Amino acid sequence: MQRPMIKPEHLPVRHGDDRIRIGGVVRGIAADIADPDGWVWALLAALDGSRTTDQVVAELVHRHPGRSEADVRTAVGDLVRAGYVEDAGAPPPAGLTAAEQGRHRRGRALFRWMDRTPRRTSWDTQLLLRGARVVVVGIGGVGCTAAQTLVVSGVGHVHCVEPDVVELSNLNRQILFTERDLGRPKVDAAVERLSAYDSGVLVTGERSAVDGPAGLRKLATGFDVLLLAADQPPEIRSWANQACVATGTAWVHGGYHGPQVSCGVYRPGTGPCHDCGRVAELERQAALPPVTCSPSAARTARPHAANAVSAGVAGQLAAHLTLSLITGVPAVRTNCQYGVNLVTLQDSFALGPEAPRPDCPACGNR
Repeated sequence: MQRPMIKPEHLPVRHGDDRIRIGGVVRGIAADIADPDGWVWALLAALDGSRTTDQVVAELVHRHPGRSEADVRTAVGDLVRAGYVEDAGAPPPAGLTAAEQGRHRRGRALFRWMDRTPRRTSWDTQLLLRGARVVVVGIGGVGCTAAQTLVVSGVGHVHCVEPDVVELSNLNRQILFTERDLGRPKVDAAVERLSAYDSGVLVTGERSAVDGPAGLRKLATGFDVLLLAADQPPEIRSWANQACVATGTAWVHGGYHGPQVSCGVYRPGTGPCHDCGRVAELERQAALPPVTCSPSAARTARPHAANAVSAGVAGQLAAHLTLSLITGVPAVRTNCQYGVNLVTLQDSFALGPEAPRPDCPACGNR
């Protein structure tokens, strides 16, 4: 590291005379450092990107004779390993044009804020996105929002898969379509709209329906991440899981049950798969008392309960998890399902078994 610098988003704050908070106030990023004699505060001030490590060491040893060169170098190394330091002397990223850097500099700042992994440059995450390929299966409410977010975030190739045409009832939540698109294949309208956001992103599409694991396996083979935004037929998530377990492809699913938004994120071979969780849930339900539905339920035709908020939150969360799979930022727990209750805005959760199930039909024999 040529010229170590505390990341701008992680600038330290001193509390009283003996404690420093670095990394801001966001839980999971911030940390407290004890500093009874003030030398750590002086070290953090010296890490402003204007000095080499040797110069920082020389200055701190001169100002604090009680600290050795080894003490200072160890402290700098600890800060680097903790992810609070970047190299102010790193060269400009060779894989991004000046226009791309200008477009994504605020995204770079957010990734840099969330990232606690030492990297060559704070542009590394954007370079990973630039080289990534994501297939979005289902361009409805969730898929429209997710695909839009992936494109504007700079994912290099986004492929859209959807069999249907645009209908009037889609327009309350499927944000890529307008009244002009009524009767038009969704995938055609989506590719046209998404391509207008960033000419440097390759946006492609195909009008086809998913009818089993084989089709999803073919899609998963050609992409780094599969984002499943379709919810029909009911077994489609298990199909996606089977396909991604077979190909080793990371995948995400997103959807909602009324105001309950849920998304799952999986990296095959690193823990329990989606169907491990499904087996566990069926086991849990089997132990519960029998359930009797109201007789009127079968006679009542209910429209799909959704709006742009529920679909949008699910799509944004699915896109966020996809970006995490690609970049490692933030380093969220994988191989589980997340949920958010839009009624309370408090009941967020992560669910999933801690280990693969030996009786799982998808990964149990692997």
